[in-house]
Amino acid sequence: MAVGQQILPEVIDGETGYRGRYMAVIFDNAYNTFAEVVRAISEATGCGLEEAYIETWEAHTYGRAPIHFASQGACCAVASIISRIGVRTEVRPEWEE
Repeated sequence: MAVGQQILPEVIDGETGYRGRYMAVIFDNAYNTFAEVVRAISEATGCGLEEAYIETWEAHTYGRAPIHFASQGACCAVASIISRIGVRTEVRPEWEE
C-alpha cells in the first residue's frame, strides 16, 4: 500500500438492530508516523494532542485502539477522516451482544 492511500472504514454491525453506542477503532501500521496519526486523531475527534498521543501509543503497542465512542454515523465520520492518511479503521458496536 502506498503511503497516504486512503483505506475506507470497515463497519461491523450488519443487520443486528443494535441500538447502543459505537466505537471507532484504529490499527497500527508500518506506513504512518506517530505524529501523523496523533494529528489525524486530534483533527477527527476534536480531542487534545495528549489524548491523541495516548491513543496512538495504544495502537502502536497493542496493534489497535478505540479512539471514539458515539453514534454509528459520528464514528464513521471520525474513521473516514483518519483513513485519509492510510490508517486502517473499523466502526463496531461498543459492546458485542
